[in-house]
Amino acid sequence: MYSTPTLATRFARDTRVMHGDQALSEDQMRAAAPSIFAQGKHGSRSERYTYIPTIDVLRGLRKEGFEPFMVAQGKSRIEGKSEFTKHMIRMRHHRDGSGQLSTRAEANEIILINSHDGASSYQMLAGMFRFVCCNGLIVGDVVDDIRIPHKGNIQGEVIEGAFRVLDEFEAVTEHTEAMKALQLRPPEQIAFANAALALRFGERGPDEAGVQRPAPVTAEQLIEARRPEDIGHSLWITFQRVQENVIRGGQPGRSAQGRRLQTRPVGSIDRGVSLNRALWMLAEEMRKLKG
Repeated sequence: MYSTPTLATRFARDTRVMHGDQALSEDQMRAAAPSIFAQGKHGSRSERYTYIPTIDVLRGLRKEGFEPFMVAQGKSRIEGKSEFTKHMIRMRHHRDGSGQLSTRAEANEIILINSHDGASSYQMLAGMFRFVCCNGLIVGDVVDDIRIPHKGNIQGEVIEGAFRVLDEFEAVTEHTEAMKALQLRPPEQIAFANAALALRFGERGPDEAGVQRPAPVTAEQLIEARRPEDIGHSLWITFQRVQENVIRGGQPGRSAQGRRLQTRPVGSIDRGVSLNRALWMLAEEMRKLKG
């Protein structure tokens, strides 16, 4: 089954996205994210800019047991850049035992981000996919990011980096299990949600009349469960509820002027990545405080 996902790094509405329960074929990826298959760099790049062919990297990783389960591509307002713009691939490795949907609650993922128009360096991040809600998490500071500039022959470096991230997932699992074992009291859950509100909407200063401007939704709304599996008091479950409500949006609220609104999903890949990582690190801080 293939569908539009509701992931942590969700793009804008008109972004091409494909997510599958099974590994995606190249034809499926091409339909959703043709910039993965760009045959060269955009004409705006100088001679010093080295084209890193995403599809060659992906094929190399596939030979090493990594399979893509989600691809997404942003759009460009500049004519002619759409086929070179930023794209993202989420991959799992057979060594993780998560090649297909299984009875496991989560799967470790490696997230690749690249572009051929200078919008980004080649990036490799550690992630985790939670099956029950289709949430794609991004690990905070447990695993080091890998960033490779657009210069030189880097395919071997990329494959080596992917295995380096894979080897470090044992630490991610340890942190996750610690969060699952840690129970939060209701005031602690509210404190976590309040910190998440500040991350998502910024510190809300006073208006012209000196009245403190509230966030469009409340901390209590952020810890609301969307499904029975998300009912509980552990740090992990609290983190999952807050993460989904913050990133996915769709909650009723009010603007600073009192107008009714519905919170929007995070529509930028960069904002989604940075916010998702910040939420993970917030959960890590709570774990340390409670540990």
